[in-house]
Amino acid sequence: MTPFRIAITGPESTGKSTLSAQLAEALGCPWRPEAAREYLNDLGRPYEEADLMQIFRKQQQDEQALLHQNPTFLILDTEETVLRIWSEEKYGRCDLRILQSIAENPPDLYLLTGIDLPWEPDPLREHPDPADRLRLWKAYEAALISSGKPWVRLAGSAPVRLRHAREAIARFCLLP
Repeated sequence: MTPFRIAITGPESTGKSTLSAQLAEALGCPWRPEAAREYLNDLGRPYEEADLMQIFRKQQQDEQALLHQNPTFLILDTEETVLRIWSEEKYGRCDLRILQSIAENPPDLYLLTGIDLPWEPDPLREHPDPADRLRLWKAYEAALISSGKPWVRLAGSAPVRLRHAREAIARFCLLP
């Protein structure tokens, strides 16, 4: 049985990792942490466009390893939409392999985290300006609208987001 794949997506510093861990615990399922954070922390130099493909490959490898556990649900802390928007923002283009993966293997449900949480400084984050955060959030929203896949906006505190995420999953999975 193929697991129901849930992607947590959105701009940086919007609570994706927190929500991913909380959802995985609440659903008793595995989650794939954000591959970019680990990769960039270990890089030892400024990242380049080619590094995005390495992150993409790591995401796919990590996901495949989790799929061997045959979970009912799989939580993805970011996915290819993040790589697409990041690449387009930074380099003005996106590798066709990332775009192909988005088209051919989309998650079953996207959860789009809002920018209502306060910005938290981090050496890997690049867009603290509120106008940039809104512009990027709108890019995510547009990408999800055009995906044709189910998606839900999440806002509010961590407990509120978790509750709304669980409600969305129940609705789209037809769970009791």
